[in-house]
Amino acid sequence: MQIAKNALEDLKGTDIKVLDVAHLTTVTDWMIICTGTSTRHVKSLADNVADAARESGNRPLGTEGADGSEWVLVDLGSVVVHVMQAQARIHYQLEKLWDIAPPEPPADEKPKKKAAAKPKAEPKPKAAKKPAAKKPAAKKAPAGKTAAKKPAAKKAPARKK
Repeated sequence: MQIAKNALEDLKGTDIKVLDVAHLTTVTDWMIICTGTSTRHVKSLADNVADAARESGNRPLGTEGADGSEWVLVDLGSVVVHVMQAQARIHYQLEKLWDIAPPEPPADEKPKKKAAAKPKAEPKPKAAKKPAAKKPAAKKAPAGKTAAKKPAAKKAPARKK
């Protein structure tokens, strides 16, 4: 990790952030995010990281985005380096995506903190309610038998005037 960070600092990479992401993913342990001032600067920074890794005996697993050079990713295995132009860095906000605190240990492993006691408000008096009137239960037809339908009333023929 320090080799990659030093390689970025050597070529004046700006706003270098090192994020521990081991608790978030199994792909890598560290992410380094850096800003370059131009496409040429971004490519030079990424190349310098790859070269420094090779010199230290750590061959990069891959490099992506060197053609456009707006965002170049150098995969060193346990370290992934993102070198980006300022516009791309603002747009993708990788720090916001990956800079999440590790989960807290379960409650039984850490001591509980007592919350500050708040004064309780006096309860409002409840209005007296009248008991609800009981309705007679509806009778159901016995199983197997259906209630007989009443015949519809016939309409009287209309009178002529």
